[in-house]
Amino acid sequence: MWPDYNREIEVIKLKPLAAVLSGIVYAGLMCVLWFGFHGSELAISLGSLFPRAFANFAILLAPLWFFGFAAGEPLRNLPSAIRVCCAGLLSTSYFAFAARTTIFNWRAALIVVAFPVLLAAFLEWAKLANQMAWRDGAVLAIIAATYYLKWLGSAWPPELAFLPKLFLADVALYCFLVIRAMEGSGYWLVPAWSSLKIGMREWAFFLPLALLIGELTGFIHFHRALPHLGNVVAALLLTFLLIAIPEELFFRSILQNLLETRIGRRAALLVTAALFGLSHFNHGSRFNWRYVLLASIAGIFYGRAWRAERQIFASLVTHTAVDVVWSLWFR
Repeated sequence: MWPDYNREIEVIKLKPLAAVLSGIVYAGLMCVLWFGFHGSELAISLGSLFPRAFANFAILLAPLWFFGFAAGEPLRNLPSAIRVCCAGLLSTSYFAFAARTTIFNWRAALIVVAFPVLLAAFLEWAKLANQMAWRDGAVLAIIAATYYLKWLGSAWPPELAFLPKLFLADVALYCFLVIRAMEGSGYWLVPAWSSLKIGMREWAFFLPLALLIGELTGFIHFHRALPHLGNVVAALLLTFLLIAIPEELFFRSILQNLLETRIGRRAALLVTAALFGLSHFNHGSRFNWRYVLLASIAGIFYGRAWRAERQIFASLVTHTAVDVVWSLWFR
């Protein structure tokens, strides 16, 4: 169930080039997003806080981006105590945003520093085996509960609700890919033709099923309008960065990966898909069973894409394609 070692050798060879290119691409992405949102309603509503909010976003996204190009591997070789303490650096984003402003809150600051450190220590000093342990489930449950119960609501204003999601994704990333040193996650963001084909194949398999069930349940409504090219590009970029990467990291690279060590490939796929579907329960004023149903079915295809080569890029392609098509033409 662990990764293909031929692929691992290819990854090692690509590391120096990937490190350089990832930095260049990231800088380009930040420039595009800065100019794209500089005059947006969000920027206007934030006023003078917009530069800080954008810096906060760039800092939070950086671990998710650069770990996908093997930048986090040296952290695994640090002494145990230092690795745990380094988890506290994930709070840097909050201080970059709130320090010396009226938004700064000492209670929130303490939480964002202590939260990743305590979870990292909880996993680090248990000396866990490769199989999923109860501590893994506890950490994942705490991260999920923190997000859905909005326990970090005091750290960021409501209009920046996507920032706590990125922060918690960073915590999950650090806890399981650095502290836990979990194998087989496939968290590698260098595009591969095979992963692109697998991702689009699973999207093509899911699309007719989604259209049928969506029409029967009244969940989707087709819009004939041809979207502007800029809107399509923005939807692809934001969905990939803010939705697909955090969710596929949590549900496929970590949860499904760990569950396979206990209940096998097929059961892990189905359980993860069901939990992924249930994570969409709060989209609306009441329990949205249509959304949960469609998301659960979509989760099966995302999971299939990931496990085909144990590569997150494949499931990112499927997830991004599904969400963008839905948001532009069927929402």
